[in-house]
Amino acid sequence: MEHPNIVEFLVYGDYALFSDPITRVGGEKSTYQIPTYEALKGVLSSVYWKPTIIWYIDKVRVMNQIMMETKGIRSIKMNKRENDLSYYTYLKNCAYQVQAHFEWNENRPELADDRNENKHHNIAKRMIEKGGRRDIFLGTRECQGYVEPCKFGEGKGFYDNVPRLDFGLMYHGITYADEAYSQETRDKMTVRFWYPKMEFGVVTFQRPQDIPMEMCKVIHEMKIKPFGESSYNFSGLREFGEVN
Repeated sequence: MEHPNIVEFLVYGDYALFSDPITRVGGEKSTYQIPTYEALKGVLSSVYWKPTIIWYIDKVRVMNQIMMETKGIRSIKMNKRENDLSYYTYLKNCAYQVQAHFEWNENRPELADDRNENKHHNIAKRMIEKGGRRDIFLGTRECQGYVEPCKFGEGKGFYDNVPRLDFGLMYHGITYADEAYSQETRDKMTVRFWYPKMEFGVVTFQRPQDIPMEMCKVIHEMKIKPFGESSYNFSGLREFGEVN
């Protein structure tokens, strides 16, 4: 299904760390080979975010060869005044083309007056051109990223001639209470998993709604925090150019 509010951008950086949660138990981190849905959604939320909308990542194109580098990190012990040596495995020389779109957050009826598709789409495209509203990170804070507009599919990618690569079971993302899409996810925080595959350099993401509940795990109960006039004042935001 083609959406009218699609955005396309290139995100790149020297390093990335899309953490595999299995490797973090001992205090060390090891990256997945490709970006997670949640990490790319975080990038786009740093570019432009409003509670009125929910960003959906449609697909990502891996532009550069997948390469990794392990670094020794002196992490701080929280219970002692000393450091510990940990090994973090990063992706290096990263560049990804991303295609995404937004949909209205139906769990936020109090923001229905802000559902102006043309406004949000144009602001998002302008923010991509300017490099985002907030700092961009590729998976973790120390991996600085940068965004710029692109046409998805243009240019040469390293895996353009590779028919298929599979990556096994992988973390997809988190469904928060205000993004709940079913009775099973309502008033809960839920983590999702899936089996991604890359075809000719492109990973097409499953929508959160399309991932079966047996591939999800409820973390804990979570209530939606409503936005009222006092916490989300549209007239006040117009003074600062937030709503236009």
